[in-house]
Amino acid sequence: MTLQIARAIRDELLKTGRVRVALTRDSDTFLVLQERYGIARRLGADLFISVHADAAASQTARGATIYTLSEVASDREAARLAARENKADILNGVNLADAPSDVSSILIDLTQRETMNLSADFARLLRREGDAKMNFRTDSHRFASLMVLKAPDVPSVLLETGYVSNEEDIALLNSASYRKRIAESVGQAVTVFFARKLASR
Repeated sequence: MTLQIARAIRDELLKTGRVRVALTRDSDTFLVLQERYGIARRLGADLFISVHADAAASQTARGATIYTLSEVASDREAARLAARENKADILNGVNLADAPSDVSSILIDLTQRETMNLSADFARLLRREGDAKMNFRTDSHRFASLMVLKAPDVPSVLLETGYVSNEEDIALLNSASYRKRIAESVGQAVTVFFARKLASR
């Protein structure tokens, strides 16, 4: 289901001719969470959108939600990333190999905070552009320390498109017309996001 949504988003974005699009996978295969944002980083992505479908114990839970990385997670993750990468990584084009550990930690933290702000900006755009086309939860933008959102230098959102535990959402997500509405919402949000980015240069 989510693969079909991702393909619809890809097709919508490619129609504009303004962006390059890469899927982390184009078949129904599983990738561990770190691999997903790792692919985005390796490709030098300017935006990462992780498409999901949720499930809940309550069958009445329904609607789309957009997640971005929480502020609380940032400090801990910056420290962990600095240790894990062992100062041998390139972050936003800056090689940290020769930087002292306290400097690399600060650079990673600053980069991640900027990335989190851009992620939140995109989440707000997606909510705005999808308002008339998608079925959002009331609390549609949420913050969490989710693994797929932890690329420190790639703005990232996790789009929960709906609940597979809700019959109405299942019907929507299995509908080509609703998948197209999701894709159009994402496409418009991406267009505005990058237009603003270019205008601020």
